[in-house]
Amino acid sequence: MNLLAKKPMDVILAEAEGGGQGALKRALGPVNLVTLGVGAIIGAGIFVLTGTAAAQFAGPAVVLSFVIAGIACVFAGLCYAELAALLPIAGSAYTYGYATLGELVAWIIGWALVLEYSFGAATVAVGWSGYVTGLLRFFGIALPFDPTPKGHVALFGFSIPVQCDLFAMAAIIVIAAILIVGIRESANFNSAAVMVKVSVVLIFIGLAVGYAFGHWSAMTANWHPFIPRNLGAFGEFGWSGVMRGAGVVFFAYIGFDAISTTAQEAKNPQRDMPLGILGSLVICTVLYILVAGLLTGIKNYTLLNTAAPVADGAAVIGARWGVLLVDLGAIAGLASVTLVMLMGQSRVLYAMAQDGLLWPWVGKLHPRFRTPYLATLAVGGLVAFLAAFFPIVFLAKLVSLGTLLAFAIVCLGVWVLRVRRPELARPFRTPWVPLVPILGIAVTLALMLSLDLPAWIGFGSWLAVGLAIYFLYSRRHSKVQRALADTGARAGAG
Repeated sequence: MNLLAKKPMDVILAEAEGGGQGALKRALGPVNLVTLGVGAIIGAGIFVLTGTAAAQFAGPAVVLSFVIAGIACVFAGLCYAELAALLPIAGSAYTYGYATLGELVAWIIGWALVLEYSFGAATVAVGWSGYVTGLLRFFGIALPFDPTPKGHVALFGFSIPVQCDLFAMAAIIVIAAILIVGIRESANFNSAAVMVKVSVVLIFIGLAVGYAFGHWSAMTANWHPFIPRNLGAFGEFGWSGVMRGAGVVFFAYIGFDAISTTAQEAKNPQRDMPLGILGSLVICTVLYILVAGLLTGIKNYTLLNTAAPVADGAAVIGARWGVLLVDLGAIAGLASVTLVMLMGQSRVLYAMAQDGLLWPWVGKLHPRFRTPYLATLAVGGLVAFLAAFFPIVFLAKLVSLGTLLAFAIVCLGVWVLRVRRPELARPFRTPWVPLVPILGIAVTLALMLSLDLPAWIGFGSWLAVGLAIYFLYSRRHSKVQRALADTGARAGAG
């Protein structure tokens, strides 16, 4: 078996242009793609992890954490845009890796993307649960039981909850059902949710700016020291804390990656994929920096490690209606992120199944809705379990590791493909190759190294399971491997 066997470029391009009963439905225009990206990016990062990263790692310098993570995303986004326009097919970085670096690398990317989207959706669902609980408290509703228990026990260095988060589990089940119904319905739901949450983010920014005019001295006091002194360990404030904060909040930037998984469902992918990827990235980076700076000024960073830090910031401003709007916007926004994450994962699994690397049922489409419904059901079950039983910070770190690895390989893939296939028509070209891919690889690897040992143990365990599946099943059923074997047999017979 040739573990570095590449999927032929002409085969990928033929699949991208294919149609018929076995094809995904092309229903997404440029607005859908931008809103899908914004839907995935603006979510737990801005509504939950901003406070977590500030309180635990970076202090007010969480703004710099977002800048560093955003720079990494610019490099990766430019590379994604070239490959998404060149290879408009479901599978995202997995397909790009298959075409440029070979099957084993493609499998590792695909398995990392499964981690990215499943753990990412679970992370966001946990954040959604916290805002739902806050909304109930706002209206004075007391349930007869705690649907989001916070009790944990320490086990092998991990913090494990002793009860399950019922709200997070229910959110995943409902969104999985929406995804099964169809891509157009899912995109329309997401577009509506994006409009709500972007409006709420802008309202919060407006309230915070107005608050700043009357409380500037209090805000500047909360910003001092901007980079808190390191407490003696890597990642506990200081510049290492800024880097670790960047590694954690990087989770919030994976929306444009989710866009690329829907390339086979875009009406005009060569034109619209780069627009969707880069447009959503720019919009969200600006909003992140504004919210992070204003939030840490309104409320001291030591008090932001809560389930709903942005709503808490609105409460400090004194706008009770603002708290309600933030809660509602976060609930809508986090739901849309969860939808895009689950959509992205089912599409990656679909692409891997089409290549023979996963079981045939994974790639089976619903006869009416033309969606990979069995994969969506399986994904929904896994994500519901993760959301119910794992804490948000641990999930976010694993998501960041999986995402960063995929981004680094995509950057490498652009460089390799430029050298090996310079004649290919590229509707969008990444500028300054190989400088941009090299910088993308360097920044993403630095962010990976900034994360802690428990996250690496979890990530390594996930990769080990994936490699076991590959060597026990995938390489024996790979269509590319079978085609190479048939070619070799015919050559030998000749």
